[in-house]
Amino acid sequence: MRKRVYIVYTGGTIGMRRTKDGYQPDSGSLQAQMAEMPELRHASMPSYDIHEYRPLLDSSNMTPREWIAIARDIEAQYERYDGFVVLHGTDTMAYTASALPFLLGGLRKPVIITGSQIPLCEIRNDARENLITSLMLAASYAIPEVCLYFGGKLLRGCRATKVSADGFAAFDSPNFPPLGTVGIDIDVNWDLVRKPRGAAKLDVPELARPVVSALRLFPGISPELVRNVLRPPLQGLVLEAYGVGNGPDQDAAFLDVLADAAARGVVIVDCTQCLEGSVDLGEYAAGSALARAGVVSGFDLTAEAALAKLYYLFGRGYKPERVKKEMQKDLRGELTLRA
Repeated sequence: MRKRVYIVYTGGTIGMRRTKDGYQPDSGSLQAQMAEMPELRHASMPSYDIHEYRPLLDSSNMTPREWIAIARDIEAQYERYDGFVVLHGTDTMAYTASALPFLLGGLRKPVIITGSQIPLCEIRNDARENLITSLMLAASYAIPEVCLYFGGKLLRGCRATKVSADGFAAFDSPNFPPLGTVGIDIDVNWDLVRKPRGAAKLDVPELARPVVSALRLFPGISPELVRNVLRPPLQGLVLEAYGVGNGPDQDAAFLDVLADAAARGVVIVDCTQCLEGSVDLGEYAAGSALARAGVVSGFDLTAEAALAKLYYLFGRGYKPERVKKEMQKDLRGELTLRA
């Protein structure tokens, strides 16, 4: 029997049509185009069902509410299908790919997130290959993880980040090798694939709606600006710092603002602005000062994964001290702990 794949179609460039105002989502057009693709009728391809979301979204309009809706959708269909493909816009794809691993506890089937830089309706596009390969991965490769497939690379979802606005190789995983590469063959590095953990039943938790945010440091940043960002009801902040996690250690007012927020329970997680590398708050005095103010290391978390993880942990109702501890643990393969 042919394998069965459930396609969660949230929107994005892959199914858009050209209009006088630029590319826009167009209900039903993706399904019509896929029905005309002979490749999808080949015996080696799975059968598929498409759930089109209403409204279809440019991914710039994605929110955590949609992350949870996608997870619930997969949970509802989990027993009926062999794998899942999430079609998504590229702008915030890395955020969704980072959030779903935390939301889909006990996952034992592949969930492949993909999209395209050029719509399927155009003669020259990257949508066709991304779509075909993602369906094959979801159907025939027993990878019990949320992955992002794009431009020939299969990446762990919570390690991925967008690195190009207009290239076909739009995503990378700077601090962790690809789980697979696609050329003439589909080569999966099985040694890197995480083994199933937890109960065999998929578990999507009930989440509150926590308030988390992100702030990128820049030279001359005002302590008052930082204070405004850290005001209640904020619970967690991803602080994108310099290099290995450094900040302005000679600005006492800046450090006081961080310390005040940490003292009242705001969890501030230090991530590097650099594409590659890890935070080490003890390497420089400028990092140690942040640690003394109560900032915790995000190690080599991407900013997207750090934000999604904060949302998940506070959404579970965890207290700040537990969130701090969990942020520095590897829960879904999202970070590398130093020996």
